[in-house]
Amino acid sequence: MNAIVSFMKRHYKKILIVLVAAVGLWSFMPKSKEGDPEKDKLLLELLTYVIEKGHYSPSEINDTFSKGVYKEYIEALDPSKRFFLQSDIDEFAQYETKIDDQIVNRDLTFFNLTYDRLIQRMEESRAYYKEILDKPIDYKVDESINTDYENAPYCKNVAELKERWRKQIKLSTLASLVEKQKLQEKGTDKKEVKVEVKTYEQLEKETRENALKSLNENFDFIKDLTRTDWFSVYINAITTRFDPHTSYFAPEDKERFDVSMSGKLEGIGARLQKKNDYTEITELISGGPAWRGKELEAGDVVLKVAQGNGEPVDVVGMRLDDVVKKIKGPKGTEVRLTVKKQDGSLKVISIIRDEVEIEETYARSSIVEKNGVKYGIIYLPKFYIDFENKDSRDAAKDVAIEVERLKNAGVEGLIVDVRDNGGGSLKTVVDISGLFIDQGPIVQVRSAAGRKEVLYDRDPKVAWDGPLVIMTNEFSASASEILAAAMQDYKRAVIVGSKQTYGKGTVQNVIDLNQFVRGSTVGDLGALKTTTQKFYRINGGSTQLEGVKSDVVMPDKYAYLEMGERDIDNAMPWDKIDPAPYKTWTNQPNYEFALANSKKRLSASPQLKLIDENAKWLDNRNDITTYSLQIDKYKQEQKQLDEMNKKFKAIADYKNNFEFKSLPNEEEQMKTDVTLKEKRDRWHENLSKDIYIEEAIHVLDDLQNGANKGVSNKVKKEKLLKS
Repeated sequence: MNAIVSFMKRHYKKILIVLVAAVGLWSFMPKSKEGDPEKDKLLLELLTYVIEKGHYSPSEINDTFSKGVYKEYIEALDPSKRFFLQSDIDEFAQYETKIDDQIVNRDLTFFNLTYDRLIQRMEESRAYYKEILDKPIDYKVDESINTDYENAPYCKNVAELKERWRKQIKLSTLASLVEKQKLQEKGTDKKEVKVEVKTYEQLEKETRENALKSLNENFDFIKDLTRTDWFSVYINAITTRFDPHTSYFAPEDKERFDVSMSGKLEGIGARLQKKNDYTEITELISGGPAWRGKELEAGDVVLKVAQGNGEPVDVVGMRLDDVVKKIKGPKGTEVRLTVKKQDGSLKVISIIRDEVEIEETYARSSIVEKNGVKYGIIYLPKFYIDFENKDSRDAAKDVAIEVERLKNAGVEGLIVDVRDNGGGSLKTVVDISGLFIDQGPIVQVRSAAGRKEVLYDRDPKVAWDGPLVIMTNEFSASASEILAAAMQDYKRAVIVGSKQTYGKGTVQNVIDLNQFVRGSTVGDLGALKTTTQKFYRINGGSTQLEGVKSDVVMPDKYAYLEMGERDIDNAMPWDKIDPAPYKTWTNQPNYEFALANSKKRLSASPQLKLIDENAKWLDNRNDITTYSLQIDKYKQEQKQLDEMNKKFKAIADYKNNFEFKSLPNEEEQMKTDVTLKEKRDRWHENLSKDIYIEEAIHVLDDLQNGANKGVSNKVKKEKLLKS
């Protein structure tokens, strides 16, 4: 989930003054190599020091803290308990209450022990799965598997470990085998392509071969991970014990975070994936240089990479991250790719790198009509911003542009959809909120010292003064919650969505660790994202844990599952502060009418009742962890599941009666951009199956026309009484 990154720089500048003196002696350390223990020790000390000095409420690094780190780290290394033996855990356990001391003393003994053992156990496990998949699997044996690995014991010996591997593989291949048999009985696959008829023996062998290929690819990926990658896992087990949103970014992770926040990168605009020893192009980003060049294609395999006129470097067998580093580069520079086309031919493709915008990151809008009245929908995936370039596009600027375009298109109501939006920039959410009110407070922020600051919209201009709906769900977090809370407190918008949002009421700063080590030659140390503040609604309440409760509550399939901030063991507590002075919006006379009307619709909806029933069923299914490995019993279990799935299929098949269209500027763009058209068509198709967007449109219509409807109904009633 994207964290809120505060734009109030002064909070970590105070830390900087302290740290410059504290780490000055580190400036002359020799250049480190990958996995250099001295660099790891430096990183460990620097991270914990920065957190302790800058965190909103730093935990005491003691034995309790140590136990939390130990549990989280071991679970991260071996979540399904198929690598470590009980004897390994017994050996590790001596450090359960010593990690705090090792952090203070820059001691890597525990990490070194677990890392070396993990690599050893992983290498040993290759032989286990290869042996299991080397011969036919007997699915007639009456046995079962319990997939509750969290509560399962560690295996006492190698024989037990091999047995765990056997059952895990058997469950996976059994599921695949049964699915293949179903397709064969049907005669066609999911794409309605005719399926070749094969014997049971052929299908069984095929499932084992596919499983072997999948496991080999997975282990090849793991093998590509370096000691530095695993040390990042250890570091994050430490940082996240301060709170769930404090984490360490290794250099590559920091780069990915920056791309995620800005939605931009400099390169060729292609997505890559590793397939065995090869790097394959999976997608060209619309509008990017590779897409414009029309020579590189999805499915091409990259064999060599050259910089400008330099010698090509063979990248076969190279780590994916290293291949990406060679292909990416500054705008205006040339990269030459030697690729193998799908027809087997080789081709050298020259591409001039450029700035690439990741379209999926950015706000987009659509128009829908109800009874001849146009309404606008703005979907905002995240609150993006480019911190390095204030003139670059950001979420607030883009939403303002979409609002103007929708106004020009003649819409009479607006929906802002922040479902699944995990947050982003605090500055952009303040600016976006300001588009819908004249001026006033948007959010309150409190620092560790208790100092409170109110962030205001000071622009009296209102970009949109018409009816407004904000759509949220359980995965709307951070900045999304600030927007929803502010609009709810002002009574400016109706919040439509899940029972409550995620419940993340904290602010993070991303701090470049390299700035604290002057003249260092240890290499890039990455960055720390740490919680420095808490934010509060203008009514004084916190969104921490409680989130924002919807005005119009609609059931969804995740309603009864544990997945919010409130379900994390070390989440920060809820509290409240004094409210900020503000005046509620008075230009919406139909607010109560819209809520009452919505309540009637929801209570009468058979589709929503089915969704709620499905949610309860999923919650019950979540507690079932034992599965039969005997093929007939497994098929019977699957048959029962299929029967339930048939009942709930109506949820996926649902269609509302609305048609969604792009704005004129985008319609023009789609004439030459096939990829964009495909993406918009897919989005509009999803909207046409969305009961939540349907209700949001109804609410918007009630906000817009409620008064007129009320008068009309009153007149009808009077006429009936007179007659």
